Amino acid sequence: MSKYRQLAEKFITDIRAGRLVPGDRLLSLRQFARQHGVSMSTAVSCYAELESLGWLVARPKAGFFVAAGRPTAPTPEWPPFTSRVVTPEAGRVRTPGQGGGALGTARLDLDEVARNGLERSFRRALTRAGGRLGEYPPASGEPALRMALASHFSQAGFALGADELLITHGCMAAVQAALEVCTRPGDAVAISSPCYNGLLELLAQMSRRIVEIPSRPDGIDLDQLEQHLVRGTVQAALFCTSHMNPQGLTLSVAQKQRLAQLAGRYRTPVIEDDVYLELAHGDSMPLPAAWYDDNGYVIWCGSVSKTLSPGYRLGWCRPGRYGTALASRMFGVPTLMQLAFTDFIETGAYVRHLRRTRSRLTRQKQLYLDYLTRHLPAGSRVAQPDGGLVLWLQVPGLAAEALGRAAGQSGLDIRTGELFTASERYRDCLRINMGFMFGEQVQHELDALIGLINRYCD
Repeated sequence: MSKYRQLAEKFITDIRAGRLVPGDRLLSLRQFARQHGVSMSTAVSCYAELESLGWLVARPKAGFFVAAGRPTAPTPEWPPFTSRVVTPEAGRVRTPGQGGGALGTARLDLDEVARNGLERSFRRALTRAGGRLGEYPPASGEPALRMALASHFSQAGFALGADELLITHGCMAAVQAALEVCTRPGDAVAISSPCYNGLLELLAQMSRRIVEIPSRPDGIDLDQLEQHLVRGTVQAALFCTSHMNPQGLTLSVAQKQRLAQLAGRYRTPVIEDDVYLELAHGDSMPLPAAWYDDNGYVIWCGSVSKTLSPGYRLGWCRPGRYGTALASRMFGVPTLMQLAFTDFIETGAYVRHLRRTRSRLTRQKQLYLDYLTRHLPAGSRVAQPDGGLVLWLQVPGLAAEALGRAAGQSGLDIRTGELFTASERYRDCLRINMGFMFGEQVQHELDALIGLINRYCD
């Protein structure tokens, strides 16, 4: 993140914490530059960033002041319930058809810098591959990519060895292989509630039963999970732990530590879907639960589907004690794709892309939140995640399922609450993607969404 944005983020933190209040006068640009040891251009950029986001106002001949308090919506409430084993029904966990809108599928609007960098990486990989493109790829993945990924995550604080990783056809392929290794048809798998609808669909197709574990502000109800582990009612667990889809929560450090400890204590595999790990809205990524795993019961899965594009179908997993069984289910990922992404990492383009993306998502989130706070019906609640691509909305009295049908008929792509559960919960909720730049297209779709919300809200 650039210096001026770091300084702007610090100001925003101070305002939110009440250390700066509306009406407070800020230093002049010259004083600010001198105090922080930065150039005048950096000081101007910082104040311009704060003004564009609505945190600062400039008054001619008077100076710069903290803007009047910005309205914020409260965060969603997570209903308590007693979890039990259920069989997901295909019709209840259906995956909606693919739409071309900005609000439906959780995906990133890839910038031109990243696209150009990837094109260069593919050209270099094609030149260097030579005759290897006529051979089958190594089943466990190209050694160069495994080394590049291990180095990349180690530098971010999650130390890995190249021999600990397997390369997969995306995160879902890794999750599916892990479920095949760790469970059988009819077994029960613990998941979060709400849960990403794609995982619910996968579990239904694999004939696995589920146990929905309630969400909490700091993650999930691990006490209930442990009760099921004690009773032996679940044979595995499957959780997104950082910037969860759809609720936007991140398990606290204490929760991640305890989750890893529970996996080891009860010798039960925990499959960690960490596809959003690197999309923190800040400088550093959180550590996964796998970092706290000393016994190999956490199977850590990730991919570039959210950080770059789902079209690449490139992922990885650290299988822990299940390495041999999982490796036997790998058939190799296209060599050119692996070598291109290796180049993208080794040239530093991937890290630079992540830095730009994190900074952009931080700004985009605030623009989405500002719009929703102003336009949603009174009493609405909106998640304020610290990472990821999605926002979870809760609107009292909303008939979300009817809204979803009307949205589909009008060509608006959204995801409503009933898609994320096999229960009757979340009927007044919906999820939207915030990975696209807040521009004319996004505002047009949000305007249409607000119109439907008002129409289907009691």
